Amino acid sequence: MALQILLLLVGLALIVFGADWLVDGASTIARKAGISEFVIGLTIVGFGTSCPELVVSLTGALQGNADISVGNVIGSNIFNTLLILGMTAVIAPLAVTKANARRDIPIVVLVTFLFAVFCLSGHEINRWEGIAFLLVFALYMFFCFKSDAGETAGEAAEVKEMNIWLAILLVAAGLGGLIFGGQLFVNNATDIARALGVSDKFIAITLLAGGTSLPELATCIVAAAKKKDQLALGNILGSNVFNILLILGASAVITPLSTLSVDLVDLGVIMLSVVLVWLWTYTGKRNRIDRWEAVLMLLSFIGYYIWLFVKL
Repeated sequence: MALQILLLLVGLALIVFGADWLVDGASTIARKAGISEFVIGLTIVGFGTSCPELVVSLTGALQGNADISVGNVIGSNIFNTLLILGMTAVIAPLAVTKANARRDIPIVVLVTFLFAVFCLSGHEINRWEGIAFLLVFALYMFFCFKSDAGETAGEAAEVKEMNIWLAILLVAAGLGGLIFGGQLFVNNATDIARALGVSDKFIAITLLAGGTSLPELATCIVAAAKKKDQLALGNILGSNVFNILLILGASAVITPLSTLSVDLVDLGVIMLSVVLVWLWTYTGKRNRIDRWEAVLMLLSFIGYYIWLFVKL
């Protein structure tokens, strides 16, 4: 037990340092390449911080354990949106651009709705639905880069000068720290939970989802502290899109994923999480997530986890 606690602390240290390096490096690459911080957050950072979810879900699919694959994605997306965005906006209200409100957030809502429909129709995500997820993912990535041209004009200077190769090295080192640190946390936390005899679904929605979302949590908190709102928002929306379209899509192509263990409360909360982000862009001060709205997101997250524990 002492060794597991030590490894958890080592993993946490790697996550903290990794997040700091990743934000600095990704911001520099975005400015030098003329790409918006949102798209960098959506793609490089979003994919990088979703790698733990990818490993866990693909492993679950290969082992025929759909509860791990599907539960991990549901839990991660709820964790990302309600807890991480909530905590980030409590630290500093998050600005939402017109492009975010008009394009990016509605797409995440539609993708989440599509996931809920697939879960309820036939109680599984089959290979054809997995292929459909992957095709939508490819189209969305193409559309993001194509429409990003011209949206970076307002994102001028104020970034400290850094050699591009050093920035790339920082991104690589940051992602490595986040992924390896996250795996240390997940592996040790899961071993403890299994020893206590809790279900795979509970482990997936709580420990695995929370552990594999630690990179997003650390990255968003560091981004908020450095006033990189678009990097933080892009990271969360990108991670949610990656989780559903790429990770579940690839997992379902490997083997159809049963969704019998997913109930209406799980689907209701994952839909609520993205609808709230959409709603908050039009309430309070328009085009931003305010602190009181963030607090409501955190309370929703706490309520869901209380329900999970009561249900045990």
